[in-house]
Amino acid sequence: MKPCFLALLLAAAAAAQTTAPRTMRVDYYHTGDSAHEQFALDGVVLEGAWPGPLDRWIDDTNLGKYLFEVVDRATNRVIYSRGFASIFGEWQTTDEAGQQARTFHESVRFPAPEKPVQVTIRKRGPRNEFREVWSTVVDPRDPAVDHSAPPKLNVWAVIQNGPPRDKVDLLLLGDGYTASEMNKWHADARRMAEMLFAESPFKEHRADLNVWAIDTPAEESGASRPSDGVYRRSPLRAAYDAFGSERYVLTFDNKRLREIASAAPYEFIEIVVNDRKYGGGGIFNLYATVAADNAFTPYVFVHEFGHHFAGLADEYYTSDVAYGSSTARPEPWEPNATADPRAAKWSGGAEMPSAWPKQEFEQLQQEIQKRRREIRAQHRPEEEMEALFREERERDTKLLASGPNAGKLGAFEGAMYEARGYYRPQQDCIMFTRDNVGFCVVCRRAIERVIRMYAK
Repeated sequence: MKPCFLALLLAAAAAAQTTAPRTMRVDYYHTGDSAHEQFALDGVVLEGAWPGPLDRWIDDTNLGKYLFEVVDRATNRVIYSRGFASIFGEWQTTDEAGQQARTFHESVRFPAPEKPVQVTIRKRGPRNEFREVWSTVVDPRDPAVDHSAPPKLNVWAVIQNGPPRDKVDLLLLGDGYTASEMNKWHADARRMAEMLFAESPFKEHRADLNVWAIDTPAEESGASRPSDGVYRRSPLRAAYDAFGSERYVLTFDNKRLREIASAAPYEFIEIVVNDRKYGGGGIFNLYATVAADNAFTPYVFVHEFGHHFAGLADEYYTSDVAYGSSTARPEPWEPNATADPRAAKWSGGAEMPSAWPKQEFEQLQQEIQKRRREIRAQHRPEEEMEALFREERERDTKLLASGPNAGKLGAFEGAMYEARGYYRPQQDCIMFTRDNVGFCVVCRRAIERVIRMYAK
């Protein structure tokens, strides 16, 4: 008996739905200052197979300072969207942005369409609404689309639990590892993966992630540390002292990063710098960084990955940062911070706003931060900084485990670099201190939501 025509059509449709399209990358320049911004197209690149799920293309998390949408030109229907943050968006809050303009290279990636699409970038406004700031038409048949093969690099699986489209795909990139240090890089990559899976909720969701790595041998060992007079031409150009913060590690060479990363399937990127000095960074849906060989590498890795993976806010407010302060207190888009003293964003069991030993904590931090600045200003050994952090952790842990609201969900004033007007969900969390307390319940929920976006 011959199969009916309808059955053949249904079978063909099912097969089409299980075939992953390729990945399209739109590169552009983002220019401006503290009050203005503009965009210019750089180019369009066709990468390898789309690594994400085939049935979750619309972002409903409401995360990110920016949002990009891919709209089918024929039907005017949004076929893909993702929230994100950017280096430009962070730099725009620095004092430098009030004095001069700068340009940053950025990219958005999405499943390659078969017909022309409109790629639109929106920016969050003062009432948390998204407003269009740039739009461009992309025609996949345009001969200017770059179809060249990805770079021939050694891509290997650190942990593989299934096909990329069924899992969250994390890509580890080493920077500052010479050819003779590839064994160290491989050991560090495996160690980083285990650090992540030692922390809840990643521990419970280990089977939902793949971890990939790429070998990128460097000419010199280590990363650039400008405040220490150290400069390296590393493959990814990651460096300390971003925005004048000595511990903030970023790469500003987005195109180089994207071209290297295109050799592997990925949704999230962690750059591991082969260095001893405490440092790292994390930007939502861009990448995270960590120094490989510091005593506090496990904390930095997980904390910064929380920014990159789930858009978590920094909850601390006593450390020196590169960003300017503001008297305005708009409601943050980040899931673990609020300007609402009643914390309607999450429900809790503690009184709201929630009492905590804030005065004692601030007095302790004033002393610690003074000693920290002295160690850095005098370029004293990294062991001294690690000893100070251990002392701080011991004293913080004891203090923040005390009081009637310890361990409860509430609204604890002090977050997002501000002592007043912003609240965090719990008294202590890995987004607040270096204490061995893990993520608070709100941060864990946010992480699990992102895992569900990508994992089958």
